[in-house]
Parts: sequence; C-alpha cells; structure tokens
Amino acid sequence: MTSKKVRVLVGSPIYQKPHILQKFLLSLKRLDAEGKELAYFFIDDNEDERSSQMLEDFSQEQNNVKLLASNQSDVYVCNGTTHYWNENLVWKVADFKNMIIEHAIKEQYDYLFLIDSDLLLYPQTINQLISANKDITSNIFWTKWQPDAEERPQVWLYDEYTQWEISRGQALTDSEINTRYQSFIRQMRTPGVHKVGGLGACTLISQKALKAGVNFNRIENLTFWGEDRHFCIRAAALGISMYVDTHLPAYHIYRDSDLEGAMEFLDRTDMGEGSKVASHPKLTLSMVMKNESERYLRKVLEEIRDYIDEAVIIDDGSTDNSAEVCLEVLKGIPVRIIRNDISKFSNEIELRKMQWTETVKSNPDWILNLDADEVFENRFKDEVRQLISDQEVDVYCFRLYDFWNETHYREDEHWCAHQYYRPFLVRYREGFECKWNDRPQHCGRFAENVFELPHKLSDIRLKHLGWVKKEDRMAKFKRYRELDPDGTYGSTEQYQSILDEKPNLIRFEE
Repeated sequence: MTSKKVRVLVGSPIYQKPHILQKFLLSLKRLDAEGKELAYFFIDDNEDERSSQMLEDFSQEQNNVKLLASNQSDVYVCNGTTHYWNENLVWKVADFKNMIIEHAIKEQYDYLFLIDSDLLLYPQTINQLISANKDITSNIFWTKWQPDAEERPQVWLYDEYTQWEISRGQALTDSEINTRYQSFIRQMRTPGVHKVGGLGACTLISQKALKAGVNFNRIENLTFWGEDRHFCIRAAALGISMYVDTHLPAYHIYRDSDLEGAMEFLDRTDMGEGSKVASHPKLTLSMVMKNESERYLRKVLEEIRDYIDEAVIIDDGSTDNSAEVCLEVLKGIPVRIIRNDISKFSNEIELRKMQWTETVKSNPDWILNLDADEVFENRFKDEVRQLISDQEVDVYCFRLYDFWNETHYREDEHWCAHQYYRPFLVRYREGFECKWNDRPQHCGRFAENVFELPHKLSDIRLKHLGWVKKEDRMAKFKRYRELDPDGTYGSTEQYQSILDEKPNLIRFEE
C-alpha cells in the first residue's frame, strides 16, 4: 500500500522582469517533488508580455498549474538602489495572496508555499521546511536593502523590523542594541529552526494555520507598513508561532546587479536528478591579501576552491586587481571581500583581530586560515572533509615549509618552521573568548589561547611559496627591517639570512 503524497500548493503573485522571472521559474522546476504532489497558482500581474508568455509556457510544461490574469495595471518601480512600493500596491498584493490562500483551503492542500518571484531555491527547500514540523515557517534569505549596506535577513523579532531582543518598555544603549543585533545575526547564520516574530516572502503555511484564519487583510487600527506585518500580527493573535529555517538560504535577486550571483547560485545548487543537498560542516577560507594578483593568488585559489564552501577575504590596501581575481577564480562560491583603504599590516595584531571578527560573522563551522602564497600538498583536498568531521578535535596543526624555489624548501638554523606545528584549521566555537598576543608583528593568526581547545597534529604539509622569487625575498627583507629594525618581535639574524647566496635547500617530495 503506497502512502498518501503530501500536497503542496506553490503560490506567487507575479510582476517581474523577464530575465529575473526566467531564473525564478527554473528554480521552481528543480524542486524535489518526491513523495509530494506539487501544484502551482500564479497570478499574472505583469505588464511585460514576455513575462506573461513565460508563465504560459511554464503552465504548459508542468502539471497542476493554475494561471490567473490580474487584469490590473500599476506602476511598480525597481532600480539599482531599491524597490518603491505605495499603499495601493501593497494591498493589491495582499488581495492576491488572500486569493491564493482561499484556493489552498478550498482544494484542501496540506501546505501552501508563498514565494516572491525574485527568489531562487535549493531543490530540497520544501522538504526541509516540511521537516521543521511547524505551522508557519519561512525559508531564510539575505538582502542588501541599500547597495552599500550589510546583508540582513527578511525575518525579525518585534514590531516592524526589530532584529534584537528587547522587553516592553526597556531602554537600550546603542552599544547594547548592537550586541543583541549581532547575536541575532549570528543565530540566523546558524543552520537550524529558530522562532521569530515576523517573516515573509518565502513561507510555508500548514493547512491547520490556513483554516485557523491567517491571511493578509489589513488590520484597521495598525499603521505598520506592509501586508506581511499584518499577516504576522494576525497569526500571533491566533496563537500560531512563527519560525525561520536557516539550513538552505534562498538567493534574492533584489536588483539587476544580483544576476551574476544568481547564476552562480543555480550552478552551485544544481545537485543533479535525484541527488540530495550535501550535509557537512561548512568550511570557510579566511585570508588576508595585498597586491597578490601577479604572485600566487590564482594558483592558491584554484587549489582551494575544490574543498571550501565560502571565503572571507581581507583586501589590505591592494592597488592591483587582487579582489577581481578572487571573484573570478572562486566563481560559484560565496565570497565576501572586506577592503581596507589603508593597509593595517604595520600593526599585524589589529589586522588579525579584524580578520577573525569578519570571518566569524559568516558563522563558519570551520575556519581555514591561509595566506595568499600558501597551499597544501595534494592529499589535503582528499582528507580535509574527514578531518573536520571528527567531533573530538577543534584545532588542527600543520608544518609550514618555506620554499626557496619551485621544488626545494630551505632548512638551516634560521629556517626550520617545518619542524614545528602551527594551527591553520580551527573549528568555530561560539562563546570562546579569544586572548590575543598583542604584538604588532609575528602575533599569530589565531588567538594564542586556541590550544585550550582539543587539538591534533596532522602530517599533511603546507607549502609557503612567498620566498620562491628573489624579488619577493628582497621585498620581505626590506619590510622586516623597516617594521622590526631591532628584532624586537623576530630575529635580526633570520632577517639578515634572507640574503644568503647559498642557503641549504632540500627537495620537497609529495
């Protein structure tokens, strides 16, 4: 006896540009329908006939598509900065969503999935939302509401868009607000199902909640902007809690400049027919670079991209196209580049603290801290997933080999880094209090108390290519003499040995 399929109605009022709508519909076609009966209800509010034709084509290609023309005409402006809404548009869309709700109730769907037409989904999104077993659950997505602003999620805790904990009547300082806001953002970056006070745009609603009376009608004695707020307040008044699922973040094409990232998202999440989204710890590359485009950056990133899930890169005052090389080589992988107009390397501890702070904002599971001239030997890519799956280890240490040409590393009394193990791969533990070595040079990449965490030595070797070329060696020699002329933080003898004409070199064998 076969089990009854879960019936899900995917609903969307659509006023959209053709080039964005095409990607939205492609994303819907990829949804995993195993064990489910998927149906669609689109309200065509488009002015562009090409968009309307796309919906018509979709209805011919897919089963169970209900397509309804709105027969209304309104001007809705979207540009490179933001989207402009007015009261009439808001409540028109609210009426459309209510029509979809009525259809879902009448046809007795188990779930209604309301989604805006500028969002792209992982194929397993609906499965994941159903598995949360809640009556109202939004799938998270992130948006820069202004071009130069930081990304923020579409969910909130209180009122119109308050994204920090606060009690009724409580007065908070700006510092307290920022601390609580950052805590909320870290939670939203953590895979899980979290309770919220407001949500929208990408939401799964159970039949139970639909029949209880949730809808987008205007609440007359409420001046909050937007139909989603009225929906959420009504849901809370009905005693229905709301949640956000952060496992599989959707991609928001908020402006045309997001289109390149949209293609990368679709490529990266195309798991193939019948395959599942991989479930493994997220490995984040953390890197500091400055003017590396003509050195080893491309070679290093081409190796690294095979095993990282995202990258956070500090561009420390580059005047070349290093940032563009990162985006080119890591295409299809989420990359966040933080630019320093003025280099901080003369006070390295300030730079390393900044690197840590920016990296943990992405809520990594593991942090791989490499410079732009460092690359592991080949077997690292085959073994790294096994390393970070070990629940008993939080820190992995490796030996660093200073290469003096393409095939040989240096070994003598001044150059023996490869005889010691240093941390390069660390599990992020929220709440771990970092204690830094506050030295302006040679301060270490991680906090000096990192060894309080469970750690392990790995026999996989790390190749440092920064000394291979004579011109690079001379540049480093001059820099060390300028930044540490008395050898306060390093060794003047080692600095001088950089100039040795016949150093002892040993061939590196993979």
